[in-house]
Amino acid sequence: MSPSSTTPRIAREDDLAGFTAGQFLAVTKALTMILALPPSAADHVDALVIASGQGEEWRFTHAIRSWETNLDLRYLLVANGNPTEKTYVDITLGYLRSLGLRRVGGVHVQAEPAPNTALQAAWIVDQVKAHGITSLALAVSPYHLPRAYLTLLKAFTESGIRLPIIPVPVAVPPDRLVPETGATAYDLVPGEVKRMLTYADQGWIATLEELQQYLQWLWNHHEPLLRGGSRRSVEDGVSA
Repeated sequence: MSPSSTTPRIAREDDLAGFTAGQFLAVTKALTMILALPPSAADHVDALVIASGQGEEWRFTHAIRSWETNLDLRYLLVANGNPTEKTYVDITLGYLRSLGLRRVGGVHVQAEPAPNTALQAAWIVDQVKAHGITSLALAVSPYHLPRAYLTLLKAFTESGIRLPIIPVPVAVPPDRLVPETGATAYDLVPGEVKRMLTYADQGWIATLEELQQYLQWLWNHHEPLLRGGSRRSVEDGVSA
């Protein structure tokens, strides 16, 4: 069974009744620590990653603006979305150009559709291996960012790779309607929390313990990057 088929995107309060206070506390800790990582560090990474989905064009436009203005970024990786979504679009260079892309060198698009976040993460790991990427920033809408981050971290952990992953919350109002569901970020957070609680138990995302170990490594080895320094500390920071 795939992660995408198990939990609805919109959850009600009573849908969360079976979880413990300790589980909710673990999610709260993970959310806080991920979103507390400074997005300014994304100016000094090797690659910028777009995780597409839900008809959220703003994920593309936000990342493309950064890509076009920051010439130090070497790669733009665009993970494909779920073809069963009614708002799914075929991601091509032409489509990306219509959203403002001009600098096409270093742009890589996932050719095959990715029905769930785990398949997006697996493709990103493959791109890191193929291109020798030493650090990356993940651009996703804020409500989805923690789960996407934990999914990607799990994929790298299982591949034996450690590298800086910087979360980049896309600049979008939380009350803007998401095209796929017609819901707001406020509406979608409970479903994301339920997925995080469910997927951690099933091994699809990094646990709080794995996140803590990773963040300890990240701060110990790449504090200059996190504090807004250059890419100096990153070059020797990838371990496999």
